[in-house]
Amino acid sequence: MLENYFPILMFILVGLAIGVLPVLMGWLLAPSRPDSEKLSPYECGFEAFEDARMKFDVRYYLIAIIFILFDLEIAFLFPWATVFKDIVASEPMRFFGFIEVAIFLTIILVGDAYAWAKGALDWE
Repeated sequence: MLENYFPILMFILVGLAIGVLPVLMGWLLAPSRPDSEKLSPYECGFEAFEDARMKFDVRYYLIAIIFILFDLEIAFLFPWATVFKDIVASEPMRFFGFIEVAIFLTIILVGDAYAWAKGALDWE
């Protein structure tokens, strides 16, 4: 029974080796000669004039989240598109497939219209 899991164990071990081995080799073999230039903060060739951890506008995150939602919405259409021939070939499934996608797209459009109406897509 356990011999069935051996390929999975080997896959995990090889993946860990590929991820950890280069980092370990770089840490062990790379020369370490720190100086003041290497340890100084870098920002376009001159000293930093403000904190690097400044606050971002919340709208940036909102646009990023909306982009991810649009991307996921499109990703959910791919399974439907892959079985489109099967849906169209079957008479009872034809109407069901159309209604299914129509409901999904309606939900997407209502959500997008709501985001637009609330001004989430405006960038000033």
